[in-house]
Amino acid sequence: MMHPRDQIVMVIDRIYKRGMTTTSGGNISVIDENGDIWITPSGVDKGNLKPRDIMRVKRDGTIVGPHKPSSEYPFHRAIFEMRPDLKAVIHAHPPALVSFSIARTIPDTNVIPQAKYVCGPIGYAPYALPGSEELGEVIGKEFAKGFKAVIMENHGTVLGGSDLSDAFQRFETLELCARTIINAKTIGQCRRLSDEQIDAFEDQIPRLQPEFECEMHSSKEREIRTEITKIVRRACQQGMMISSYGTVSRRLKGNDFLITPTNKSRWDIFPEDIVLIKDGKREKGKLPSRATWLHQELYRKNPEINSIILTQSPYLMAYGVTGEKFDVRTIPESWIFLQDVPNMPFGSHFKDRNEILDTIDKDTPVVIVENDSVVVTGDKLLQTFDRLEVAEFSAKSLVLGHSIGDLIPIGADEIEDLRKKFLS
Repeated sequence: MMHPRDQIVMVIDRIYKRGMTTTSGGNISVIDENGDIWITPSGVDKGNLKPRDIMRVKRDGTIVGPHKPSSEYPFHRAIFEMRPDLKAVIHAHPPALVSFSIARTIPDTNVIPQAKYVCGPIGYAPYALPGSEELGEVIGKEFAKGFKAVIMENHGTVLGGSDLSDAFQRFETLELCARTIINAKTIGQCRRLSDEQIDAFEDQIPRLQPEFECEMHSSKEREIRTEITKIVRRACQQGMMISSYGTVSRRLKGNDFLITPTNKSRWDIFPEDIVLIKDGKREKGKLPSRATWLHQELYRKNPEINSIILTQSPYLMAYGVTGEKFDVRTIPESWIFLQDVPNMPFGSHFKDRNEILDTIDKDTPVVIVENDSVVVTGDKLLQTFDRLEVAEFSAKSLVLGHSIGDLIPIGADEIEDLRKKFLS
């Protein structure tokens, strides 16, 4: 188990590098088993924090460390006092959630099932002076109502968790939800899911596969485990996957494949966490992704597919939650990589339905599942990741382009020329 100092430095580094806080903004705290609070310092560069910079406020109020504790320490203390079940708190100013705080409204997490599941209901704290005891009282009252995520009026957001990993997953997920909604409003109207649809999604997850005793891993298998781990980490770093959601798999041989686990932060996945699926059975003692059934059937039906990425990225998800057409015929290189990308209805990835299995093939390597995810397939894993990058960058260009004017695709003749030159 990492020391609170090291946990805080690791998470604030991720938040800063992902552009979700500034040099001077945001703060993180962890309360330990003794009741001491470890917290980021005031006035120290968030992009260059070291473990020695993290401050300790002992249970009796004694301050230990080379700096002043964060000026927002009062509301961290208030949350821990109100909610003994929470052991970590993150406060930051991620752009999308700040937008909601300025508009004085709350993101609707019903647009993405796992956003509602991970974040829970969202609280709202009226404005109070930053760093004041009053702000601590206002936020503490919201957390006392049972919320784990609170929008701070004209300020930002604050989230708690059972540990720092739990709090960070909630933070990342809520910011993705907020960004998706904002991007979606640029191109259309958000379609929210009903509570019944979200419950149906949870209910349809296939039961666990039977286990098998895994023998010594071959060198090829070890190589693929490392490859998957690197791709997952890269996707997280580039904002195309978040800690609470995303699945990567790679065919091993026949219909056997390796896949990322469930219930583990994607940032913290290591090669030994990857799960082998062999003859429809899972490696003993491990829990594979809840999307394992879909990956298994795609491999079974498509011998030319050797890798799959299922994820949520903010610009592609804008098309996912609006149902608007993601028209890659606007950019020649994008069409070459992706070809036409269809929207699939929510629920088409359920086990008792076959829309995705009947759609994905060598000529349709990418689909968007409405209100859920983007599914990207390919031969080599790096090629599949490249397709994801091209898709997300193209979606970003289209979303931004909507603010300029009408987006005009290239014509059928130009598409046919591309097909003959690059795909024949």
